[in-house]
Amino acid sequence: MNQIERIEYMEKILDDSNEVADKLFSALEEYEALREKYRELITYYSGDEWMKDFDADEAGNLPEDLKRGILSEDAVYDLLAKNRMINIKMLELVTDNVKNS
Repeated sequence: MNQIERIEYMEKILDDSNEVADKLFSALEEYEALREKYRELITYYSGDEWMKDFDADEAGNLPEDLKRGILSEDAVYDLLAKNRMINIKMLELVTDNVKNS
């Protein structure tokens, strides 16, 4: 690779890195802003109110057109698993960045 190609190549890496870093920072801010509501969801899911709502759904006492993904036993569990994978990925990336920066 000649000098011009190298500079253009590195410039592309710089531009792409800045674009992705901006998107990641924005996504992390959104993620952080939602944390309190996420904790509220987990409290609901692990408490008596969720069980009452689940039982009411099972008994057919809720409107049929009501969106009820929250009453699926898998939906919140899947979110918990996804959140755990995100946290592990962030730790791995941060650890690698600290070690190699």
